[in-house]
Amino acid sequence: MNVLVTGATGAIGADLVPRLAAAGHRVRAFARDPARVTDPAVSEVVRGDAVAGIGLDAALAGIDTAYFLIHSMETSAADPLATGFADRDRRAAAQFAGAARAAGVRRVVYLGGLVPAGAGAGASAHLASRLEVEETLLAAAPEAVALRASIVIGARSRSFRFLVRLVERVPVMPLPDWREHRTAPIDGRDVMAYLVAAGTDPVVDGRLSLDIAGPEVMTYAAMIERIRDALLLGRPRLDLPLRLTAITSRIAAVIAGEDPALIEPLMGSLGTDLLPRDDRAAPLFGVRVHGFDAAVERALRDWEALEDLAGR
Repeated sequence: MNVLVTGATGAIGADLVPRLAAAGHRVRAFARDPARVTDPAVSEVVRGDAVAGIGLDAALAGIDTAYFLIHSMETSAADPLATGFADRDRRAAAQFAGAARAAGVRRVVYLGGLVPAGAGAGASAHLASRLEVEETLLAAAPEAVALRASIVIGARSRSFRFLVRLVERVPVMPLPDWREHRTAPIDGRDVMAYLVAAGTDPVVDGRLSLDIAGPEVMTYAAMIERIRDALLLGRPRLDLPLRLTAITSRIAAVIAGEDPALIEPLMGSLGTDLLPRDDRAAPLFGVRVHGFDAAVERALRDWEALEDLAGR
């Protein structure tokens, strides 16, 4: 198959490209800066900007499956109007969907986020944006597939790296009132398996929206404590009675060395349970999912291959 991967230099796209190539598919990448696409598994790179709609027609020409992995909550130099991540994502999705329809692309695959129960009722601005993008892309191709995931456990995952850095750098773990909400984090290896299957498996014969999750449901507090234990660090937990997302997210971003524009929307999404609607995805695609502790250990091991971790 001829496959297009947007966001090929991101955490998800960079891991996906070699897996698609290893499965025998011809991979084309779409990037604002082609020089950053260095994976030899990429057979062709098309320069463009999805928000502006530049280069999409060339990128999608002759493509069977197109992956939409464009998403950035940080301030963008490519957005001189500073309209915010939701507007950038909305424009990029609309431009991409229109170009995909015009090119006759059969299948589009999107990776979004789990949303609260009730079709997104009560979703944060971040998750509401992901749901809006999903709806736009599901209408873009006859076999469009939207996958919704919670926190991805992987060495390159920004959310996982943020949690690790926080645990490493604070003597006490202060947890706001969102600590008791639940989710089902997923191993990055399993996300890759789902993405490859969603883009190439003939079992897909229509539009699908599927939740993908790890086998364990846990509170955010339990998740952070288990990451702490895997790091072999003694970090007592301090439960805070308030949320104060705007303040705590900025403090946490400074401690972890992250962009507050990324962390505030992420932390704003923790105010409710984020659980899968059902378990259809695993049997449909034949994916066997890893447990949380195995996922964390693998992610930390991959990370340690490149740099030392304070707790290990």
